[in-house]
Amino acid sequence: MGSRPSSAMEFDRPHVLREVDETHRYENGLDGSHERLHHLTPDPQSINRSSSPLLSHTRIRYNSESNLYPGAGGQPNSLIGAHVLSVKMFTKDHLNEIFNLAQTMRAFVLKERNLDHILKGKIMASIFYEVSTRTSCSFSAAMLRLGGQVIHMDETSSSVKKGETLEDSVAVMAGYSDVVVLRHPEPGAVNKASAHCRKPLINAGDGIGEHPTQALLDIFTIREEIGTVNGLTITMVGDLRHGRTVHSLARLLTLYNIHLRYVAPPGLGMPQHVVDFVNSKGIPQENYSSLDNALPETDVLYVTRIQKERFSSQEEYEKVKGSYVVTPKLMTRAKRKMIVMHPLPRVDEISAEFDSDPRASYFRQAESGMYVRMALLSMVMGRC
Repeated sequence: MGSRPSSAMEFDRPHVLREVDETHRYENGLDGSHERLHHLTPDPQSINRSSSPLLSHTRIRYNSESNLYPGAGGQPNSLIGAHVLSVKMFTKDHLNEIFNLAQTMRAFVLKERNLDHILKGKIMASIFYEVSTRTSCSFSAAMLRLGGQVIHMDETSSSVKKGETLEDSVAVMAGYSDVVVLRHPEPGAVNKASAHCRKPLINAGDGIGEHPTQALLDIFTIREEIGTVNGLTITMVGDLRHGRTVHSLARLLTLYNIHLRYVAPPGLGMPQHVVDFVNSKGIPQENYSSLDNALPETDVLYVTRIQKERFSSQEEYEKVKGSYVVTPKLMTRAKRKMIVMHPLPRVDEISAEFDSDPRASYFRQAESGMYVRMALLSMVMGRC
């Protein structure tokens, strides 16, 4: 079927901005001043970005008066200096700020316009006690594209081998950097470490707990692919018990008017504390044992892998491995206008044969993570 499409419905949408004032400068205390994004407006004559199949008439969601840019008469953003530990901290206004800025930054990157003045002179400490590809690399790429630098630490090549505590490691790395990004296999560990971090700390995943930046990029992807989040039926399938991505996403989606469906093998359903939280917000939830039955009315199919590393034995894992597999044949039961997402990595839960289907949005979803993290890093460090 040719190369992988860049959009679910092969729709080209003008989606880049015209920079009205590229060199606005403002006071920054000890280090004088620096340039930042300022006064950006859409340019319909700029390059076309291949967007989602579901978008035929999408309004640009940012404008020149956005208070993301304090020099333009607005107020500084409310995330300056904040730890990002859980999705519970976010309001709808926060999401709009982050997503509008991410949209703007993506436009600049696609048009090959420099953004390396925004975090010039800033350093991000990347501390990963668990393996990572997308989260680690997208945070690093985000920092580098904005002109910052990255220092790395992991438990295999650091003083953790000598018995140094997580709290001490974070306190030391905070002294070398301006923002800390931390992943740890123990739920609650990132929150605990934040008490010892005098710089903004961003949770990059804490065991089976939360993954707030993944939830942000997931909702950003839904918004960009479909044009809205409200009114959608979102079906989460796979290992919902151990999947921190779905824990955070379900919580954050309660800011919208949506309907949630869960499809999981026995014993791997959504944790009760997440179900209770979603229920407290008045969001309808349904459990399905069959993906075939849940699929026809689904607008967003969010697939997760069965997490082998969370099982106590290979035997237990083998019992549920391959419970649900997305194939081109299965997807004939789905809407033509819907999307399939996956936080990646995948194992066998989505057939590679489905990758060329325009509804397959997981690689675009991964790319969106970089833009969302660019926005978030800029905001917590007070540069946008």
